[in-house]
Amino acid sequence: MPGGPPRSDIVRENPARLGEIVGRVQVADEADVDRAVRDAEAEQRAWRRQPAGERADVLRAAADAVDALPGAAVLLARESGKPLADCAGELRFAAAYLRWVAERAPAALADRETDDAAGRLVLRHRPYGVVAAVTPWNAPVILALLKVGPALAAGNTVVVKPSPLAPLTVTRVLAAFPPGLVQVVHGGAAAGRALVGHPRVHRVAFTGGSEAGRAIGAAAAEAITPVLLELGGNDPVVLLDDADLTDEAMDRLVMASFATAGQVCMAAKRVYAPRSRLAEIRDAYLAAAGRVLVLGDPLDEGTTVGPVISADAAERIRGLVAGSAERGGTVVELGEVRAEMERGHFVRPALVMDVADDAPIVAAEQFGPVAPLLAYDDEDEAAARANAGDLGLGASVWSADEDRAFAFARRFDAGFTFVNTHNRTGMALRAPFGGVKRSGHGREYGVEGLLEYAQVCAIHAPAAFRAGGGGMGANAYPG
Repeated sequence: MPGGPPRSDIVRENPARLGEIVGRVQVADEADVDRAVRDAEAEQRAWRRQPAGERADVLRAAADAVDALPGAAVLLARESGKPLADCAGELRFAAAYLRWVAERAPAALADRETDDAAGRLVLRHRPYGVVAAVTPWNAPVILALLKVGPALAAGNTVVVKPSPLAPLTVTRVLAAFPPGLVQVVHGGAAAGRALVGHPRVHRVAFTGGSEAGRAIGAAAAEAITPVLLELGGNDPVVLLDDADLTDEAMDRLVMASFATAGQVCMAAKRVYAPRSRLAEIRDAYLAAAGRVLVLGDPLDEGTTVGPVISADAAERIRGLVAGSAERGGTVVELGEVRAEMERGHFVRPALVMDVADDAPIVAAEQFGPVAPLLAYDDEDEAAARANAGDLGLGASVWSADEDRAFAFARRFDAGFTFVNTHNRTGMALRAPFGGVKRSGHGREYGVEGLLEYAQVCAIHAPAAFRAGGGGMGANAYPG
């Protein structure tokens, strides 16, 4: 048939206003993916030769363009269901991250040379080539730029496959980069496999769920392509017996679980409280939820919790809550409801108590607006229960004594531990973020995140073989 079969589109519906179409993008087939990779490869040959300072200037210009992008926050709110203020904050943070990379990458990626009695050694940072970035829907802009920024700074080019659940805003943002440096392909699992397994892709970066992460890792392994994986988490919160329960601290703790309707890999997902203070902590938590949680349309002023991303997600989360009640758990609905519940994928925030650690709502990542509150008797017990399970992304400890908190933090099996906060309020551009155990490997943010996109290559002249050196036998080894 001339021209091949008709192309299908991804149609994005507003999860807060079902039936409202926000936009659509065209699904890439295998030929589209191949073309994007080859175009990125051709562009990379020249890009890698650009001085590091000039590459940094491109990132700064892109950051300025992101800041000036009209209507981007509204578009992101409409396609993702996140409150408008959160979407505006994500865009600002993404631009700030690009500027941070531009400021620090030239020094971090510069050659390091040693010339001493042992010889001359140069360590240089070589780009991989084409980087494939497969990104999720819950923070699509920042989680794409966490890969694109350092990859470009190191001299790579990038092909991004956004989630089909939030493809619109990130595509507009990525258009802020010069043509050719960043390619975008859309689609689901088939497009992802074609991209990750492409023989001309030499580095893969993925953020998302464990199931998709396994598929990404398997496809990359076929091509022997290294992968950075940032997967899920079941982040524990441990309140020590001297935790300060001010209104401000409790507001922060509640939002650590319910920002983005709980759909955040590093959200506070299990709250462990000392039994001696359980009732006090419960009451303070409920009071804070009453102050800060407003379930409503993402575009309405005052909304702090929007809908979840899909009907399937809403059904799954409601099932977790109902299952907890069937197990004898106590479910307390939280916050103010301003949403027209039937118009979107809204799920009422809830606190669940009186459940055991083997309950699904505790043992697995909820990824929704629900959190269990659990009692412990001593710190050894709290540490052991917090570390249970295969995931180890984030954790937090809360104490009025910072030294005590840092001492307890060392006991967590977690890639990132927050002290007296959790989730976005505890992030810093300088602090590397990533998981241990089955929460993935590799790091984003910090200098460590920059170095993920460059290979260290050595040039070495041993002292023995330099001009005037003494030499050594052909079969000898350096001492």
